[in-house]
Amino acid sequence: MTHNAKIILLAATFCLMHNTALAQGGLGLPNQARNTPIEIDADNGIEWQQEAQAYIARGNAKARQGDTVVHADQLTAYYEKLKDGGTQIWRLDADGNVRIVSPRQTAYGTKGVYDVAKGIFVLTGNPRLITDTENISARRSLEFWEKKSIAVARGDAVAIKDDKRLRADILTAHFKKTKAGKNEVTRVDAYENVLVSSPKEIIRGKRGVYNTRTGIVVLRGSVKITRGPDQLNGDAAEIDLNTGVSRLLSSGPGRVRGVFGPKNLRPKSKELKQNR
Repeated sequence: MTHNAKIILLAATFCLMHNTALAQGGLGLPNQARNTPIEIDADNGIEWQQEAQAYIARGNAKARQGDTVVHADQLTAYYEKLKDGGTQIWRLDADGNVRIVSPRQTAYGTKGVYDVAKGIFVLTGNPRLITDTENISARRSLEFWEKKSIAVARGDAVAIKDDKRLRADILTAHFKKTKAGKNEVTRVDAYENVLVSSPKEIIRGKRGVYNTRTGIVVLRGSVKITRGPDQLNGDAAEIDLNTGVSRLLSSGPGRVRGVFGPKNLRPKSKELKQNR
């Protein structure tokens, strides 16, 4: 039996010995298999620290549950003892080159912490999430809330589709299962300092909703559309990322306003009729 095979056997024994809450939750990304065991293997062994109540897998460590795999240089599973004599995993730490892979998305970071009870996996270290259609990144953290089927990017969060960007202080991506049983991002909510940019224009607002299926972003709250020297102001805007067409809207009885032409030739004001 090879060294790696012994490690895999030890990992399988660990899964059988510890029928824990970790095996009842999804691993990281939302809507993953919740009732299948977790298999852990590593190139450099799995260490059992009884006093610390932890298992440490080192060297190209992997934790697999269903079709989701967490990769890291090191994985540490912390457990607690139960009154009936059993044990329960309550936390999983991933350190170094962290990667969470599932069929339709892959997440990257330098450190990950999985809170089993809350069902939350937090990635840090310039984390990013890559899906079939979008690339979402953040400076502070990327959180996966499996029970709510959402991912939250915090701190200068950016979602990129082709040559267009949606930026905000916080982006929340909503997942939904397809008919084939796979997950996909269906909507992204943007909060505070929202900016949509393309090669031709920049659009700012306080909050926004991006429908990934239609490619339409709706911004609200002191919206400003800037195209070169031209600027339009209104209560809301609808931006089609597929066609590049933007519509400035008014949510009330007021009117929207646009200023056009070179800066030194702009009139003091020019009113536009409400675009409905």
